[in-house]
Amino acid sequence: MTIQIPNKRKKIHNRNVHCEGFLREDGLWDIEGHLKDTKTYSFKSDHRGEVKAGTAIHDMTIRLTLDNNLKIIDVITIMDSHPYNICPEIIPNFRNLIGLTIGRGFRKNVYLKVGGVKGCTHLVELLFPIATTAFQTIYSYKMNKKQNKKEKTYESPSLINSCYSWSENNEVIKKYFPNFYIEKIK
Repeated sequence: MTIQIPNKRKKIHNRNVHCEGFLREDGLWDIEGHLKDTKTYSFKSDHRGEVKAGTAIHDMTIRLTLDNNLKIIDVITIMDSHPYNICPEIIPNFRNLIGLTIGRGFRKNVYLKVGGVKGCTHLVELLFPIATTAFQTIYSYKMNKKQNKKEKTYESPSLINSCYSWSENNEVIKKYFPNFYIEKIK
């Protein structure tokens, strides 16, 4: 694959999003996401004074503790850097996510609980790669354990029909979950 060489350009903004998944000793899961925004130039802020180039404008972390079914058991939210003094006032609102399950309707439920003026745009955005990381961590780990034990899967995998490759009509399902494969009608 060849990527087109871009026009001459100057970097202005950098956003770094990093997520990790952990299996805890107690059998629960911690999924952590971190978001950091920086600018390549210095600027004056009414709330923070002089913000030097490379200094974090947003430096925020969320840790979701989940059970095996991706139900949120606990939420820890940290704002190490934020643009306005009042930003951290919404941190307690993110505890309203406790009890939600990551899966169908998760995005809608997040917006209901902490969207708009009830939350922080940056923390809400961070929840979605955290959710993907939770699937990649928990679902993959559980599937790998089942395959290593040669257990038969009788439940429909939750990822069926979630993307092209996982379509009930495609070779991935036919190979790994033949009980759930449906031949395409031509």
